[in-house]
Amino acid sequence: MISEFLSYGFVQRGLAAGSLVAVICALLGVFLVLKRLSLIGDGLSHVCLTGVALGLLTQTNPLYMSVPVVLLSSFGILQLMEKIKVYGDAAIGIVSAAGLAIGILLTALAGGFNADLFGFLFGSILTVGRTEVFACVILLGALLLFFLYFYRDLLAASFDESFARTRGVAVKRLNTVLILFTSLAIVLALKVVGIFLVSALIILPPVTSLLLAKTFKQVLIISCILALVSVWSGVYLSFLFNIPSGATIILINILLLVLAYGYNKIRSAHAR
Repeated sequence: MISEFLSYGFVQRGLAAGSLVAVICALLGVFLVLKRLSLIGDGLSHVCLTGVALGLLTQTNPLYMSVPVVLLSSFGILQLMEKIKVYGDAAIGIVSAAGLAIGILLTALAGGFNADLFGFLFGSILTVGRTEVFACVILLGALLLFFLYFYRDLLAASFDESFARTRGVAVKRLNTVLILFTSLAIVLALKVVGIFLVSALIILPPVTSLLLAKTFKQVLIISCILALVSVWSGVYLSFLFNIPSGATIILINILLLVLAYGYNKIRSAHAR
């Protein structure tokens, strides 16, 4: 059954893109969770509805339209936080609400909800094409280079921004680049888990790994492994039982979080 499952080209492309997106989101998610910016994934994913609806309205690729929309929205969040001094969660909420409202209006103008839009809302990993896979490879490569070059600065800024600034770390610039990477990751993750579930792919694996790991490097590694396990098992189960892949991936992540919490409690009890 597994060999048959892997023999299909659309499954291979879906797993390749899903695996790449899973690793990207897991790596970004660790830093976003530690910096208490994880909800930016939720806010920017809602903004994607505007990009998708705009793409359907203009009959262009929704992913191409979503990239500039999400990047501009991420800059909007940063400006609200830095210039107007709005709290981070409030800035995310403002941009998220605006993105949803505009997206719903554009959806109505584009002819309402259809099969293409539902694929972006709830994920359609088996419709991923070669272009998306190639884009995921480029983004992951760029992200790994960024992490390798700025690893110590990112580590310092994630745990204590004030201390990092005293050491000369450009915290503002690092935050901006992280959010830009997150914006691109969210757009690429649309077909994997969908607009309404993509933030969970950023939050759940890092939170689960924080319960299991003892060092920061272990957090990064375990987060990536958990994300990959959820994508591969989620896609296989969705293929086997004909159920939505995006929702299945997220539910597996939640199951892994519950199991990690139980293991952590048992380990703590034995340590006493």
